Amino acid sequence: MKAMPTKKEQGFTLIELVMVIVILGILAAFALPRFADLGGNARAAVFEGAVGAARSANGIVHSAALASGATGATGSVSLEGTPINLVYGYPAVADLDDAAQFDGDIAYDASAGTITVGSCVATYTEATAAAASGIAITTGPASGEC
Repeated sequence: MKAMPTKKEQGFTLIELVMVIVILGILAAFALPRFADLGGNARAAVFEGAVGAARSANGIVHSAALASGATGATGSVSLEGTPINLVYGYPAVADLDDAAQFDGDIAYDASAGTITVGSCVATYTEATAAAASGIAITTGPASGEC
C-alpha cells in the first residue's frame, strides 16, 4: 500500500483573515459609540452627587439647628468650624455652598440657589415659617447625560 502524501498547512488562508477583520469591524462599529463619549455620564454622576451632598448638608444643618435650639427665623450653627446662617432651622440660600462644600465642576449661584453641572440644574428653596427647605431638580440628566 502506498501512503498518501499529507499536505502541510502553512498558516491562515486569505478568506479566514478577511473574515476575522470583518468580524472585528462589526464589533468595533457597535462598541465604539457606546464608549466614545463618557463625558455626559460623568457630568450626570457629578450632578447627582452634588444634589445628594446638598440634601445631606440640608439635613445635617437642620439636625445641628435642632440640637442647638436655633430653629427661629434666623440663627447660625457651625459645621467643622464653618458658620452656617439659618432660616427657620435650615441653611440660608447663600450658605448652602459652604454646608455642602461644593467644588470642581459644580457651579452654585448663591443668589438664585441653583446647583448647575453641565446642562443639569437643581434649585434650592429656602425654608419659610410654614414649610421646610427643599431641593428640586429643574433640569435633570436625560439618558445619563447633562
